[in-house]
Amino acid sequence: MLKKILVKLPYAYTMRIHQLRLMRSLQNQFKAFAVRRTEEPLPFTMKRHQSLLRRKLGSSDPRLQENKIVNLNIAINRMNGVLVQPGETFSYWKLVGKPSKRKGYIEGLQLSRGEVRTGVGGGLCQLANLLYWLALHSPLEVVERHHHSFDPFPDDQRVLPFGSGASVFYNYVDLRFYNPSTTPFQFNIWLTEEHLKGTLQCGQEWPLAYHIEERNHQFHAKEGKNFRENEIWRRVVDKRTGLTVKEELLVHNYSEVKYDIPVEKPHIIGMNNRFGF
Repeated sequence: MLKKILVKLPYAYTMRIHQLRLMRSLQNQFKAFAVRRTEEPLPFTMKRHQSLLRRKLGSSDPRLQENKIVNLNIAINRMNGVLVQPGETFSYWKLVGKPSKRKGYIEGLQLSRGEVRTGVGGGLCQLANLLYWLALHSPLEVVERHHHSFDPFPDDQRVLPFGSGASVFYNYVDLRFYNPSTTPFQFNIWLTEEHLKGTLQCGQEWPLAYHIEERNHQFHAKEGKNFRENEIWRRVVDKRTGLTVKEELLVHNYSEVKYDIPVEKPHIIGMNNRFGF
């Protein structure tokens, strides 16, 4: 209720954002964050993935996707090669910092307060999506992750399950991973002409494999609105024996759909390591 009131009162909403950012800045003083970066990759690859830079997103202006690429390039240059040492926490915003015009960020597409908007630094969620997908294929613990409360666009060349991304908004809507292991991990991210690409590297050969699957995907209507629902599961497998050692529900998504429900519901096959490059 309070959130809805603040949205209708721009001044109060802005003040609330300043308050939340200040609180998060104070909390950050007591965290051991991953900040060291190196160009030398760690020897073992846990996971590879890529995502298209340009996709049809409803009726949105295609130029916003070109702007997004500019923003992604700036953010990548601030985090590529970061090492997450044992006991450290990876924080998206600790590395990227506040997106601003002064740093070169430009207007891009944003999903905010239940609407599709534009704003400086728009499009950075694609980088967060990639990082989250990589981390799910590792022992890194996701200690903070947010998702969009609505589904704005119909699927177009989607290769990952609906709801398997991450939403970020400076600095209190963060994406964070904690390293509980005894070995370092490293994110390597780069751009090509067509793709955002990334790998998660490890300091030693890891004995477990992580398989992500979508289950119980469906569209339905309720009280005059359309909704989309699914579950994201993870299966942990011992590489040596091929046996499943753990199976867990990661996310139960339930989001309002902002477009007409498709006549034929899309079917997304169970997601395993086949989605790499």
